[in-house]
Amino acid sequence: MDLKKAEQIGTVTAGTEYYEDFCIDNVLAFENGSEYLSAEELHYHIYIPDEYDGSRPYALYITLPGYGAYYFQGVAVNLRIERFAMEAKKYNDKMIIVAPQPNDWGETSKRQITGLTEYMLATYNIDPEKVYISGYSGGGETLSLVVSERPELYTAALQVSSKWDGDLSRVAEEKTPVYFVIGEGDEYYSSEPAKKAYEELVALYERAEISKEEVDRLAVLDVKEKSYFSDRGALNQHGGGGLFAEDEEIMGWLFGEHF
Repeated sequence: MDLKKAEQIGTVTAGTEYYEDFCIDNVLAFENGSEYLSAEELHYHIYIPDEYDGSRPYALYITLPGYGAYYFQGVAVNLRIERFAMEAKKYNDKMIIVAPQPNDWGETSKRQITGLTEYMLATYNIDPEKVYISGYSGGGETLSLVVSERPELYTAALQVSSKWDGDLSRVAEEKTPVYFVIGEGDEYYSSEPAKKAYEELVALYERAEISKEEVDRLAVLDVKEKSYFSDRGALNQHGGGGLFAEDEEIMGWLFGEHF
């Protein structure tokens, strides 16, 4: 923990209401002089296990929402319509879970989420080897920008039903594991951007003469067939991406001990 650094990044106004153990509508306001000042304030929800007292390091998970769950669309709607934050509790009872609600999926949210990550690392006793991030749809685009710019902050990244907007070269240099999962016929993005990003990342590792076994650990492409969604009652593949939150193979990869 580095509380002085946290103060330099910003200050938090804590929320006063709860939704399923999450303290909702906390507000991180970035300080004058902070590199994140132009990012505007960020609303987020946080789950801190009752046992946390700062004496031992905990894991940190940040889940980024898709369109329909941004702050301007309703306070804590991300917790209500997406299951990633809730399902994450099943994988590690020593984990702080943060569900921010930015208002875009571009440069502003990139600065906000990077600043939020650094603020959390400075404020809480976090195990730097267990910092996880996921992003669904537009949140996956934000994830791609954040992880491309600051891959060293994260242990692993899960991009759900989205496309990669950032530069993968630093991701490869840092060897930050990335799991791309999407429906073969995703109605919004199609699966082609995810396939292309995966192939680009693999090519970067191959040029660096990384072994195939290592590449398979660092880059995973999981393209689901139509039946995956229809068998689970999803009306379409893009909206059905929310089902991945309840897929133990996918979420188990993110929180696995194999990194």
